[in-house]
Amino acid sequence: MKWNHLYSNMRTMWSQQWKRGTSLVLASSFALLTACGSASTAGTSDTATNGSPSNAPTAAQAPVEIEFWYGLGGNLGDNMKKMIDNFNSSQDKVVVKGIVQADYTETEQKLQAAIASGKVPAAVLGSNVDWARKGYYASVDDLIAADPEFNKEDYVQTFLQQGQVDGKQYFLPMYGTTQVMYYRMDTLKEHGIDPATLTTWEALADAAAKMTKQENGKTTFYGWEPMWGKDNMIDAVFSKGGQILSDDGKTVMIDSPEWVETWELFRKWIHEDKIMGIQYGGQGWEYWYKTIDDVLKNKAAGYTGSSGDQGDLDFSIVAAMEQPGWEGVGEGKPVAEARMAGILAKASPEQQQAAFEWLTYFSEASNTAQWSMNTGYIAVRQSAQEDPAFKEFSAKNPQITVPLQQAAHGSSPFQDPTGGKINEALKDAADEVQIKNVPAAEALKKAKEKAQKELDRLNK
Repeated sequence: MKWNHLYSNMRTMWSQQWKRGTSLVLASSFALLTACGSASTAGTSDTATNGSPSNAPTAAQAPVEIEFWYGLGGNLGDNMKKMIDNFNSSQDKVVVKGIVQADYTETEQKLQAAIASGKVPAAVLGSNVDWARKGYYASVDDLIAADPEFNKEDYVQTFLQQGQVDGKQYFLPMYGTTQVMYYRMDTLKEHGIDPATLTTWEALADAAAKMTKQENGKTTFYGWEPMWGKDNMIDAVFSKGGQILSDDGKTVMIDSPEWVETWELFRKWIHEDKIMGIQYGGQGWEYWYKTIDDVLKNKAAGYTGSSGDQGDLDFSIVAAMEQPGWEGVGEGKPVAEARMAGILAKASPEQQQAAFEWLTYFSEASNTAQWSMNTGYIAVRQSAQEDPAFKEFSAKNPQITVPLQQAAHGSSPFQDPTGGKINEALKDAADEVQIKNVPAAEALKKAKEKAQKELDRLNK
């Protein structure tokens, strides 16, 4: 660890100072003996009476303790705790105290209150571009420059770049994620469906209709379950060529035909055809795990979820495939996003350095490879793919390569210039379509008006 290297250098410096101080004392004592014939008045200004240098540490320096906030549950939360424990036991200069939040949203809400009070954690799993611009997060450029072991080129560049704001590095990638498709192998086989043919949303909808079971007008087995929220439907829009803002960044585009057509199909599949279901509500990630359970407990043929779900899945039951594209358009272009961590500007310099040590430890090649194997998330270092354990694991578990393959042609995540107001409008619109059965054109028009007002206010 770099802390041990630093400590070794400091210990060498203290040793050299002790030697120089001792030599000065001996020389002074010899001079006094010669002049006065007595050693009783020999000076000891640089050396204590016990022969130790007066400026040497008398006790081991206490470790720097920092808080790291993260909103992960289930297998992800367990693996994060293991990683923190491994870091704490690997050195004696930093102690990371993990503080678990319900999810990413709660983490940001509590962080906002902490920033207002001035009592902040040193680091947090989360990134907010607007808050970085406001100075709530500290740039890590100086910490990177002072660390000879930080290898920028080895990071997956699209992930590292997502942590940059106005040309400065504010956030460091901890792992990459993209939403992929998980399906029950037995159900598809039972219905004679080859997963290799499900390369478009139209084909997936046809397969979902074939696999859906209904009794008395009520669906008892869903052919597919999209994940609740805006993200899965935004992925589908991007795959059709839609965009959130115009190229000049001045116009909100979420009422374009690509948006309306795509979201209206999801509304139809959920509420009219009833071939797709949505689990929603609950505390934290409750809806997410209910969706997973529906598939594992044979209540649905498949679902769209995170690459990070792989640690919670039984791959003797399910398999993974990439998200589909659209007929006549091409392959899917879902978002491939880095989950990043930031260091708070109000943390002390010592805490900021300690936080940097923790975050860079997490992304060391062997550690990010292990995280990928345990969770399914994408490793953030290119060299992780050469890790012997990762090579062996991927040969036996091909599902681990699906997120990597999808990320190769994925879309970059939307950076909301309004500090979250556009994303908030999209979130509300998604709820209206998925839960309330509001026509997509109506929901998106309302969201566009709200988002455009916020964007106009920013541009003025």
